[in-house]
Amino acid sequence: MNMSLRWYGPGYDTVTLEQIRQIPGVKGVITTLYGTRPGEVWEREEIRSLKKTVEEAGLSILGIESVNVHDDIKTGAGDRDRYIENYIKTLERLGEEDIHMVCYNFMPVFDWTRSELARKRADGSTVLAYNQDIIDQIDPEHMRESIEAMSAGYVMPGWEPERMGRLAELFAMYREVDEEKLFSNLVYFLEAIGPVCEKYDIRMGIHPDDPAWPIFGLPRIITDKAHIEKLLRAVDRPYNGLTLCTGSLGSNQKNDIPGIIEAAKGRIAFAHVRNLKYNSERDFEEAAHLSSDGSMDMYRIMKTLYDTGFEGVIRPDHGRAIWGEEAMPGYGLYDRALGAMYLQGLWEAIRKNG
Repeated sequence: MNMSLRWYGPGYDTVTLEQIRQIPGVKGVITTLYGTRPGEVWEREEIRSLKKTVEEAGLSILGIESVNVHDDIKTGAGDRDRYIENYIKTLERLGEEDIHMVCYNFMPVFDWTRSELARKRADGSTVLAYNQDIIDQIDPEHMRESIEAMSAGYVMPGWEPERMGRLAELFAMYREVDEEKLFSNLVYFLEAIGPVCEKYDIRMGIHPDDPAWPIFGLPRIITDKAHIEKLLRAVDRPYNGLTLCTGSLGSNQKNDIPGIIEAAKGRIAFAHVRNLKYNSERDFEEAAHLSSDGSMDMYRIMKTLYDTGFEGVIRPDHGRAIWGEEAMPGYGLYDRALGAMYLQGLWEAIRKNG
């Protein structure tokens, strides 16, 4: 198991590499070329520059999150083969720079959705939260204004202004795309990138839908054990893997996370491990990683990863805003550092107890 922290890159993150380097056990980062747009080919010199910056701080790039998939690929539009070719070129350049894990998603329009980015908890910390009643009252074409009003001036991943400025266009693109067609387009994409993944030993980890159910009439296809098993069978090759996000899958209280880990044994490329507190069937908030602070059994999740032979990259996921830190919602230093230490403590205890 390799512990990491997500880092958005120079100019985009309030957390520095020097700070990350001081978290015991964290040897690398999950990062990206944050300024690139879906469909663009990543320039080799930019990849090398990013890698050099990370390595000069005494860390390694343990994976990329994300190389975003263009909407023409997701919808099966006329230019999808051109954008797939661009994606293949980017994967080739990453492989040539010795980067072998890529997290991506296949969610229509919105990469993730929350109703609040700073819900105040009893201890005074603030967290990302989701309330279905609030979401039901929002016009999806005005979600940009809602997120921007809550983001404290930070550009949230998946909610970049240039993308959010095209919401009406994006909804029109997906009007005729149902779950079956979206899944078929995903399989088409994965089969097309297979040769370059196998040549450079790149593991693709698809991120589950967040939340794990359809929203705003848009289809969702990576929501539970059955959908994950379907995808792993459809392209039954080692490069086609899962990013196990316990928070995304856990948004649906019916999902058995340890059961999903067992079903995806050997195919989990990457793990985002975080805790949620369920307030009702329609409301959840993100909690500290400590099991007792939320509703999820973090010990059981980590033990199942260990018992199934997981040897990949883990990162603590969204943290609370604590101790007066000003940072991108969910991505401050302090609570994620606490999470990294807690998860490593669980892993050490599990390993030593055999």
